[in-house]
Amino acid sequence: MSHDTYELQAETRERVGKGSSRALRRDGKIPAVIYGDKQEPISIAIPAKETTLRLHAGGFKTTIATIIAGGKKYQVLPKDYQLDPVRDTLVHVDFLRVSKNTTVTVAVPVHFENEEKSPGLKRGGALNIVRHDVEFLCAANDIPEAITVDLTGLDIGDSVHISAVKLPKGVTPVISDRDFTIATITSTLPLAADDAAEGEEAADEKSED
Repeated sequence: MSHDTYELQAETRERVGKGSSRALRRDGKIPAVIYGDKQEPISIAIPAKETTLRLHAGGFKTTIATIIAGGKKYQVLPKDYQLDPVRDTLVHVDFLRVSKNTTVTVAVPVHFENEEKSPGLKRGGALNIVRHDVEFLCAANDIPEAITVDLTGLDIGDSVHISAVKLPKGVTPVISDRDFTIATITSTLPLAADDAAEGEEAADEKSED
């Protein structure tokens, strides 16, 4: 699993709706729901400050949490959340019930390494990231923190496809019908301008001769 699991103390709530949600937020809490595993959804209220800290710490949607509510513990995976469009504060979270046998679909971040070993980047090319994250199917208790793309040896015009990435055992891409592109090494306009300038300088020197 990618990150250390954590616990959130929650309260079950009977009242739902905009009025109830506003009252919760004024009290420093966020409305949320636990669903899935062929059970009835449970409406809960979770602490706003602690949940927001978890969100901004990274790996929020790839880390299993334990929610304690009504005297029970629920193993969950955050599946979606909403932010206030004006204040950008967390206003709602959806949690999926999971167990060690649960297979989940998760968006895993893509990390890049060895940029200094890419001839294309050393010559002034640019890393064009096509996919900042990739959706995978995997066990809920075995979600990778990230996948890593090695840029060693890549030149301008080269591409990295999912087939070139070493994936952990049991982790498979949701897109399985094609070898999709994750990133490319492209030329840049400044590079082209520099090349043109060098060409003009060479032409000037030749005319002077």
